Amino acid sequence: MMRGTECLPSMNADNALILVAEDEPEIAEVIAAYLEREGFRTVRAADGRSALELHLALKPDLVMLDVQMPRLDGWAVLAELRRRGDTPVIMLTALDQDIDKLQALRIGADDYVVKPFNAVEVAVRARAVLRRSGGGNGKMLRVGPVEVDLDSHLASVVAGGDADRVSLPLTLTEFRILAHMARAPRRAFSRSELVDACLPGGEALDRTVDTHLSKLRRKLEEAGAPGLVNNVRGVGFRLADVS
Repeated sequence: MMRGTECLPSMNADNALILVAEDEPEIAEVIAAYLEREGFRTVRAADGRSALELHLALKPDLVMLDVQMPRLDGWAVLAELRRRGDTPVIMLTALDQDIDKLQALRIGADDYVVKPFNAVEVAVRARAVLRRSGGGNGKMLRVGPVEVDLDSHLASVVAGGDADRVSLPLTLTEFRILAHMARAPRRAFSRSELVDACLPGGEALDRTVDTHLSKLRRKLEEAGAPGLVNNVRGVGFRLADVS
């Protein structure tokens, strides 16, 4: 059950579409009502399969995803969403164990909210995740001189003005890795997390990501953005803002 809400000053609405995947009708209704009050559009799904169908049909800007749902649980839904692309996801769950939080982040969740939660917190988290991902604002990510356009699946290096823009000839997997890391610059990503979030099911070996990152690093350097991809000893990789 959600805790009571207190009033906050109204936030500017992005008109972003948020898919609320929650099997408890009362909680789903409260979440949706509060998000709509803050200017978001919402659509609801009561089970995992419906959530995936609505995601495919409506392409929401953000998914709020309960872990314990019928038909498909939240972990399975999250894994499929990450295979499809980079839609931001906030996990909603009653589980408050560190291993569950790590699991959510490892598979590719952008944030994690534990029940019971405050509806104000949910709206604030949603807006923060949308702002980081570019949701409702063209879905453009920027890290240093690199721009990642999630809508057009294009990435480029901009050293000066648009006249100096250099397009990056990335494969789909290289683009997914760059976009995934660009949504949280300076954060260290493990190999297994990048595999789960960015690589197709047939590429299940953690070390496979090293090859993709090596090629991505070379293409960035050739386009004028050296030093963007960094190794983190004992962890994996991160992007460094070299602007």
